[in-house]
Amino acid sequence: MMAKRKHNFNAGPGALPMAVLQTVQRDLLDQGGHGLSVMEMSHRSAAYAPIIDGARAAIGELYDLPDTHEVLFLQGGASLQFAMVPLNLGSGGAYVNTGVWATKALKEARIIGEAHEIWSSAAENFGHVPGPEVALAVPEGAPYLHFTSNNTIYGTQWDHVPPADAPLVGDLSSDFMSRPVDVTPFDLIYAGAQKNAGPSGVTVIIARKTVSRRFGGDERTPKILRYATHASQDSMFNTPPTFAIYVVGLVARWVQAQGGLEGMARTNEAKARLLYEAIDRSPGFEGMARPDSRSRMNVTFTTGDKARDAAFVQRAEALDMIGLKGHRDLGGLRASIYNAVPMASVEALVDLIRSV
Repeated sequence: MMAKRKHNFNAGPGALPMAVLQTVQRDLLDQGGHGLSVMEMSHRSAAYAPIIDGARAAIGELYDLPDTHEVLFLQGGASLQFAMVPLNLGSGGAYVNTGVWATKALKEARIIGEAHEIWSSAAENFGHVPGPEVALAVPEGAPYLHFTSNNTIYGTQWDHVPPADAPLVGDLSSDFMSRPVDVTPFDLIYAGAQKNAGPSGVTVIIARKTVSRRFGGDERTPKILRYATHASQDSMFNTPPTFAIYVVGLVARWVQAQGGLEGMARTNEAKARLLYEAIDRSPGFEGMARPDSRSRMNVTFTTGDKARDAAFVQRAEALDMIGLKGHRDLGGLRASIYNAVPMASVEALVDLIRSV
């Protein structure tokens, strides 16, 4: 007998859709009548080809991918992309610093070469992102502009794509497949799957083919760290994370069944609105991100007292709500309400907040 399902507010790996988990469970021992699990399949077999091709196609359909762009599946998470971006696009990138992950990306780029921090909210404890009225001063000749679309630790999120006078690179790890995004302005999008798109182990890349097909970095860069290497081998230069790609494909099809990215965005907006309203109307709590920058994925809030925050987490866990402790760099409380977190879980958390 299966244990009662938790209300999963973990920041990552995050919740997966129940329908996807049930499909995985059903097919785990015998994938598609082939007499073996997808975890046992050769990545170069005729049985596996439809799985990786289907995942790639489903993502392309969700984002209405133009012929100028393609989908790759890599490994190493966003952390590896912090290095691959400057190794492939060149030294001198411009960075918008809106939190820990943006800071790490900037630091990694500076190990490889030059990198410019052109905007930062560090002085305000990363409590907001630049609005559309902010002109970002990208240095002339910069090989790219890098931004992090959603900040899991601080609970902030961009609601626009920054205009760029340079090739645009976006770390969309924690809001990938959660809302519509026009990919045409981007030269590169990367996203660790473990927030909204699947399990840990695979990184989804959407790249302009002029980036993914023509290596323009230092020739001393190892081949495995070149986008062109992976693009030329259909993401099979080495053994890809076959199982994780399979699940990403299932999640992408599940998102399609929810009304696509538009439908997913409506659901996510409704969940976030309900939770923020409860926080704002409850005198014992306050939100931590500036209202005009609030994330629909990671809701950060606090009671204003460490002991009371800890007591709230303990009380929530007694009610089968997990993952509500804030990140160690910020403290407080955090509810990650990714795509697969159902409205019922958000309603349970809202009931708890109102009862305090």
